[in-house]
Amino acid sequence: MSRKTRRVAIKPANPPNSDINVTPLIDVVLVMLIIFMVVTPLLEKNLDVRVPETEKVETVTEVPPDQLVVRIGTEGDFKINYDKVTNEEYVDKLKSKLERRKEDDKIVFFIADDKANYARLIAALDGAKQAGAKVLGMMTTPPEDEEKK
Repeated sequence: MSRKTRRVAIKPANPPNSDINVTPLIDVVLVMLIIFMVVTPLLEKNLDVRVPETEKVETVTEVPPDQLVVRIGTEGDFKINYDKVTNEEYVDKLKSKLERRKEDDKIVFFIADDKANYARLIAALDGAKQAGAKVLGMMTTPPEDEEKK
């Protein structure tokens, strides 16, 4: 009794893949990138940098005696260098003080009280311009009053 043996061939579901698997390659490259990113800043510790030297700045604590400072009080009263001035004579007094100065030295600083009316400050600024002031400045920290000394 001879039996015929049949050969059974099973075909693979997918044909053989001859492409390179790049997933492990990408993993290795990313790990190397992270290592270089961490190590590179540590290698550059000894960079020579030329930094400009700082200048010594003088801090002036007192107002120069020839400086014009207009103070605006809580009630809206004006003072030109500690001299109380009425609203009517403010522009005239300021004009007489500014006329004695050179053209580029016509500077007036203003100190307004925190509770002073804003309209009074604007009126003082306008009056200084009418009197001939070229530069107007605001003082944020008032100097120590000489009257209190």
